[in-house]
Amino acid sequence: MPYTEQQKKEHIRELQSYLYGISLFDRRIPQVLPDGTYDESTMQAVKAFQRAYGLPDTGETDTATWDRIAAVYRDYIEEAPAAYHVFPSRSFKVCRGDSGELVYIIQAMLMKAAAWYDNMPKISVSGEFDEASFRAVRAFQSCCGIAESGTVDCITWNMLVRFLEDKA
Repeated sequence: MPYTEQQKKEHIRELQSYLYGISLFDRRIPQVLPDGTYDESTMQAVKAFQRAYGLPDTGETDTATWDRIAAVYRDYIEEAPAAYHVFPSRSFKVCRGDSGELVYIIQAMLMKAAAWYDNMPKISVSGEFDEASFRAVRAFQSCCGIAESGTVDCITWNMLVRFLEDKA
């Protein structure tokens, strides 16, 4: 059965997806968006990969290059989970009225704490630091013996992280 243009585009898109994924872990590899076209940016990403991983620097995806790209990609996606550092600084505080990704994460952490302890209020995860979040933070702070401000500062953040690591 002949190799169709559509199959070729799908293979190129797969290669580009692997290279894009690798570029998120290895800054030596330029990002290439998967579009199914083996263009100059794809060739440059392949060359950069070949240089970084000890292969002949041709820009062509031969069997050795393909196998190495696939293996490196698998190694990255199958490694142990990476830490995600989201708390901005020691002096930063999250309080009532704040919203966004960090509040969402804090609420998810508090929800997990509430699953372990009956005296922790159950809250919803909305990304909005509302009155329920404020009360949950205060309850957590009380359980930990730290000042019950209802504000998530570096101390409260670290206690939440340690609590969840302990329960994992």
